[in-house]
Amino acid sequence: MKITADFSHITGKIKPMHGVGQPPFIGLNFSLFHYLTEANIPIVRLHDVGGAYGGFRFVDIPNIFRDFSADETLPESYDFTFTDKLMEALAAAKSEPFFRLGVTIENQAEIKAYRTAPPADTEKWARISEHIIRHYNEGWANGYHLGIRYFEIWNEPEGWLFGDGPSPTGMMWSGSKADYFHLYDVTSKHLRAVFGDSIRIGGYASCGVYECENDPQLEGFPAPKNEFEWRVHFLHEFLRFVKENDCPFDYFSWHVYADLDVALRHVHYIRAVLEKYGFGNVPDILNEWNPTHDILLRSTPMAAARVLSYLLAFQKGPTEMLCFYDARLGPSEYGGLFNPDTWRPYLAYYALKAFGDLYRLGDEIETASDDANVYVGGASDGTHSVLLLANPTDAPKEVTLELSGVRRDEAEILRIDATYAYTPASIGLTDAPLVLPPYSCTEIRF
Repeated sequence: MKITADFSHITGKIKPMHGVGQPPFIGLNFSLFHYLTEANIPIVRLHDVGGAYGGFRFVDIPNIFRDFSADETLPESYDFTFTDKLMEALAAAKSEPFFRLGVTIENQAEIKAYRTAPPADTEKWARISEHIIRHYNEGWANGYHLGIRYFEIWNEPEGWLFGDGPSPTGMMWSGSKADYFHLYDVTSKHLRAVFGDSIRIGGYASCGVYECENDPQLEGFPAPKNEFEWRVHFLHEFLRFVKENDCPFDYFSWHVYADLDVALRHVHYIRAVLEKYGFGNVPDILNEWNPTHDILLRSTPMAAARVLSYLLAFQKGPTEMLCFYDARLGPSEYGGLFNPDTWRPYLAYYALKAFGDLYRLGDEIETASDDANVYVGGASDGTHSVLLLANPTDAPKEVTLELSGVRRDEAEILRIDATYAYTPASIGLTDAPLVLPPYSCTEIRF
């Protein structure tokens, strides 16, 4: 197979593909945040932060505004204590928060749900959100001037709905479709009226469009027969509502837990549906994804190769940003970056760190692979250059490299595979083919 890279041909900018969700900390121990800095992690989505119910201390609106009957205009009605500590640590790590306005998932909601009901007063909830943003962006209530851009209205409201009525056992939202649309309508308009274009308002952090391949005509399943068709139906209904009611809509956020080929088909469908409803210029943000959420596989070279493949493939697509779910320090199968026992990175972290080298260099260069199962990307700042290669297959790949604008003899090769843990494998490139081991990531620095 052949890979080409022209380091003199700049094609665009490297996008923030290597964001994460739920940063790695326990309590107020932020000692692992240096890993965010070292990997140039640009953004950290704050959802499911701090454990169940946000640890009753972090981020979630019920944790910050504890008494819904209190006066939302008074600083003393808010408890920013622990969320402030988290924000300070993220600022020190140079990672921007992506702030989800809402609540943490409640995984046993079928037994009892505590916080997933629609707000008793939607207008007041919007004003509470306003004051949280003022605290972190405008210094209100002895706050900060962090310049947080992304605010997301709730998370996965459609996930446990089926039909137009409420979902009392919903893990994220126990209200109805109409209840969520009302929340989005009121909140998005209020925040836009207050903050203008200084922030980006969006949602709804969709569970995903797993039935999209059965909707080639983009009809949105007018009469959905199961929960997966319903989620696609909800997307169409939401976009129609936003359009008809002229709601602020700066981005569409969505999730996928599947192999890369499935995710690429999903983004193709999402872009087509956005276009259908007149939102072709609205970016999509994939802010939950993880193709190897398995406690037996998350530490393996396979997991790292799958992660880097996602990053390189989506860099060349339309999606604006990715946030891997997630970077938590804990036993969950979704915690794919850090070992909860040793507090050391898994190999997948180094895949993000490798992409962070591209992000630091800034300018994307022209690359191509003639093997659909091997992914490539590169960047340069005019002085230094990096080429990344991902082989997510179980077979070695013999690659002929056609490179322009760099010196082969100056190359330093780092590997992530069964032998190397993002460590130097060799110096210099010859004209001989380069072998990419099975389930491997290769970084070539010039």
